[in-house]
Amino acid sequence: MTRLAILSDIHGNLPALEAVLADMAQYQVDHVVVAGDVINVGPHSAAVAARVTASGWAVIRGNNEYYLLDYGTDRAPDQWQHYTLIPWLHRQMGGYWQTIIAGWPDTLCLRYPDAPPVRVAHGTPRSPWESIFPTAPEDEIAAMLDGVEETTLIVGHTHLPFEREVGSWHIINPGSVGIPLDGMPGASYAVLDGSPAGWAVTFRRVDFDYATLFEDLERSHIDDLPGVIGELVRREFQTARLHLYPFNRWRETHHPGIPQSADLLAQFTEEARWAYTPAPYHLHLEPA
Repeated sequence: MTRLAILSDIHGNLPALEAVLADMAQYQVDHVVVAGDVINVGPHSAAVAARVTASGWAVIRGNNEYYLLDYGTDRAPDQWQHYTLIPWLHRQMGGYWQTIIAGWPDTLCLRYPDAPPVRVAHGTPRSPWESIFPTAPEDEIAAMLDGVEETTLIVGHTHLPFEREVGSWHIINPGSVGIPLDGMPGASYAVLDGSPAGWAVTFRRVDFDYATLFEDLERSHIDDLPGVIGELVRREFQTARLHLYPFNRWRETHHPGIPQSADLLAQFTEEARWAYTPAPYHLHLEPA
């Protein structure tokens, strides 16, 4: 019986990855698969990329790998010039990692003799920027997967762990190793056991060393970036909730053209944050 460990969205968080490796040892997996977003946001992007590649794991690119590969080229969208995390990522990674990650595939097809083939993609097989949410309508998901022959699909991107049957597809998202966004702290990953009947999923949530993460985040000089990006990133790690995306949506709606600032962040209430947080992330909330 083939046993896989499925990781996704590590986002440069080495303490979280190390905790997953320690937990994974009890399962004696045959192979590890990483469904993209190895880098960016956390302070250890180069160290995490080194650990992943040295381990010989199967790994694909996510959208954050594109920030490394396409920034500063004519492939980069105009709005990227306003993303302050991307230059910070480039300072961490350097030219060597651009060359290595340029050779990573966008999707994989896993074909083991004792279980059905598996398609691995970051967002969807057609785009690393596209999201499959656990609550999405079946027809919406079916349109995203049109032409996908493999009946098992592994995705990441949303940072929300789930499994779901849609038509003939068994869709699995292991959640995020580095930045869970469902309000439950700890590194999330999944163990898959294969058989001719399909893949059985065990979801895992593992505590990791947040103190080291925050110390290294401070040493990475993220607070030197323009605006309040460092504070918003820190809040996402602290709360396992979205902060950056709803803040920018709120700012663009109510204060268009006004740059990020501490004064503007002070006006961004919890009520506003939830109002601009997409519904699939309203999970595990305390009852009113």
